[in-house]
Amino acid sequence: MSSSPAISVRHISKRYQLGKAEKATLMGEAIVNRLKNPFKKKEYTEFMALNDVSFDIMKGDVVGVISRNGAGKSTLLKVLSRITQPTSGEILLYGRTGSLLEVGTGFHPELTGRENVFLNGTILGMSRTEIKREFDAIVDFAEVEQFLETPVKRYSSGMYVRLAFAVAAFLNPEILIVDEVLAVGDAEFQKKCLGKMHDVADQGRTVLFVSHNMAAVQNLCNRGIVLQSGRLIYDGNIETAIQHYRLQANRSEEEANGVYDLTKRDLRSGQSHIIEHLEIRDFQGRLTDRIPMGTPLSMKIDVNGLGRHHGSSLAVNFLTETGQRVSTVNTLMLPLQGRIIEGRSELTLQIDSLPLVPGIYGLEITVWHPNQGRLDAVEGQISLEIEDRDIYGTGVSVTSQDGVAFATGSWKSHHQ
Repeated sequence: MSSSPAISVRHISKRYQLGKAEKATLMGEAIVNRLKNPFKKKEYTEFMALNDVSFDIMKGDVVGVISRNGAGKSTLLKVLSRITQPTSGEILLYGRTGSLLEVGTGFHPELTGRENVFLNGTILGMSRTEIKREFDAIVDFAEVEQFLETPVKRYSSGMYVRLAFAVAAFLNPEILIVDEVLAVGDAEFQKKCLGKMHDVADQGRTVLFVSHNMAAVQNLCNRGIVLQSGRLIYDGNIETAIQHYRLQANRSEEEANGVYDLTKRDLRSGQSHIIEHLEIRDFQGRLTDRIPMGTPLSMKIDVNGLGRHHGSSLAVNFLTETGQRVSTVNTLMLPLQGRIIEGRSELTLQIDSLPLVPGIYGLEITVWHPNQGRLDAVEGQISLEIEDRDIYGTGVSVTSQDGVAFATGSWKSHHQ
C-alpha cells in the first residue's frame, strides 16, 4: 500500500427529488383537474442517497463497501465512476478507472463483443496496440470466443457479466470498481473473479468491491467502509466493518440506534416470550449503541409476565464476537429494587463503568428460573460497540490485542 491517494472524496452528497404520488383518478377527471389548475406544480420530496461522505483511499488499498440495501453504496460507486454527478462535494481520482456496476453499464448493445472490448479500452484511454495485447486474455477469461462477432444485446446475463468483468480487470486500470453484479455468475466464475481481483491488488492497484458475501469481502479486502442511510458510519479495519454491517442487519427498519423491539426477534429460546423491549443510553442519557470505554451506561428492559415466575432472575451477558461470555450482570448479583408485577414491568440497569476494551460485543438477555431453567433468552441479535478513548490520559490506546478487559490503577517506583 502507498501513502499517496488513489481516490479522495470530500463532502459528497447526492440528493434526489421523488415525485409525490397523487390519488388515482379517471382520465377525464385528470384532464378536468389540469384545466382547473394549469399552473399547479407537482409536489416533490427530497431523498438524500449520500449525505456528506468523505474519505481517502490509498493506492494499493482493497476496500469493501458494505451496507444494507438502500444505504447508498451503489450511488457512491456510480458517483465515483462518473456515471452520476454528485449534488455537492468533490472527487479526485488519481489514475485510470475501470468500473463494473450493474449489468448493461458500459457496453453498447448493438455492437459486437469484439467491438465493445475496443470501445471500452478507448474510453479508458488505451491505445489500440495496448488493447490488442490484452485481447486474447480477455476473451479467454470471459469464455465467449464463439460469440465475439455477436451483438451483446443477444448475450445472456452471465455471458455479459463475464465479458464486462474481463474488460474492466484486464485493461489495466489503476482503480477497479466492482459492484454486486458478480452474483449473476456461477460459483466457478465468482471464484475466477475473486482470484483476478487478488492479482490486481497484488500489482499495487486499487480495488473497490461491493458485495453482500461477507466471506468474499473479508478474504479480499484489507479495509471496509460502512454506509447507513447515506452516511459513512465506519471506515477502517475490515473485520470491524463486517461487525458493523452485521449489527445493522440485526436491526429492523423501525429500530433506531440503541432501541430494540424484541417482540419481533425470532431467534430466541425458552418457554415464554417475557423480554419485549430494550433501550440503551450513554452517560449523557442519549439513545445509542456506541459507548465510550470506561463510561457509565444504562439499559431499560421491558418485560411481560416476569412476576408470574417467582424466584426467577434476569441477566444481561456481554459476549465477544466469537460468542465467549466476558461479563454478566443479573438481578441476583445486583438485587432488584422494587416489585415485579405479573403484567408488564420496566427494569433499569445502571452500569457505572464497563471495563471492556474497544470492539463490538454481543448482548444476550436471559430469564432464568432455578427449577424451570431458561424461561426466555434473546441471543446473538443485539450488539454494543465500545469506542476507544484516552482513558489513561497518556495518549496510548487500548486494543483487542491487550485482552478483553482493561484495568485502572497506577504504577509507582520505590528505590532501595
